Amino acid sequence: MILELLKPIILLIIGLILLIKFSDIFVEAASSLSTSLKVPKMLIALTVASFGTCAPELAISFNSISSGNPDMTLANVIGSSIVNILLIVGIAAIVRPIKVKERTIKRELPILVIITGAFFVLLSDMLFKKGGVNTLTRADAIMLLCWFILFMFYIIGIIRKNKKDEEEVPKFTLKKSIFLIILSLIIIIISSDLVVDNAVILAERIGISQKIIAMTIIVIGTSLPELTMTVNAARRNEFDMAVGNIIGTNIFNICIVLGLPIAIYGSVSSTAFNLVDSCIVLLSAIMFYICGKSEKELSRREGILMVSLFLIYYLYIFLI
Repeated sequence: MILELLKPIILLIIGLILLIKFSDIFVEAASSLSTSLKVPKMLIALTVASFGTCAPELAISFNSISSGNPDMTLANVIGSSIVNILLIVGIAAIVRPIKVKERTIKRELPILVIITGAFFVLLSDMLFKKGGVNTLTRADAIMLLCWFILFMFYIIGIIRKNKKDEEEVPKFTLKKSIFLIILSLIIIIISSDLVVDNAVILAERIGISQKIIAMTIIVIGTSLPELTMTVNAARRNEFDMAVGNIIGTNIFNICIVLGLPIAIYGSVSSTAFNLVDSCIVLLSAIMFYICGKSEKELSRREGILMVSLFLIYYLYIFLI
């Protein structure tokens, strides 16, 4: 029994070490790239960082929908959206209070709230239609993809209007920054798969239920890149990277990780997720905005509040 558990434990530890080390390298390389290109670090965080760290979730969504398991797809996006804000931002704020720029409060965070609100409405058929089943149709998915296109137009606007005037010396050359970003993203994705796969094997051998695996190991496991990257960015005072990574990741999760496979494969329905789940997704985005707006900083107290709400929600999941 001990020998059967030894291999997944060792691989799990190796995966975690690789994940933490290369997320640190990614933050440095992405920051250096933004300096070399003279574009805001928020832009890099909203695009390269968030898109790259969503790769595991996107793969899971396509696999779960194509195999006829829509609950896993919704758990993937709903769980990740909640974990990214309440747990990851919460922990990062506890490690070091996160300063939020005025532009982020006025632009990026409201965009996140609007897109999350649209997702809440599309997913709440049971709220608006008595006896209905929560369903995301192909039309809903196309609407989410349209929101993403509008978000990308906003990103293009950042590139055009927010070139840096100040002179900074990048830590790496442009080519080395790009190489390190690609290399670290590949290793982050591989190591996150290593962590999740071996955590599932470990859980099954110990005898933990599939429900607990889906809502903890899978969802939290695929969010490990965001967790390590955001905490490392906050620790290095790269607050734009920390905040932008989460905003971009959640928008990408809702619009692409959920929208793209549904637009391709068709509607998904689920009775496993109720109003409480969709409310927590929306509440987390609103809470992110309110806490960021207050004194333009996410304090340790607000971080503790976020993590506490996360724990209460997960306790609710296990008790129902």
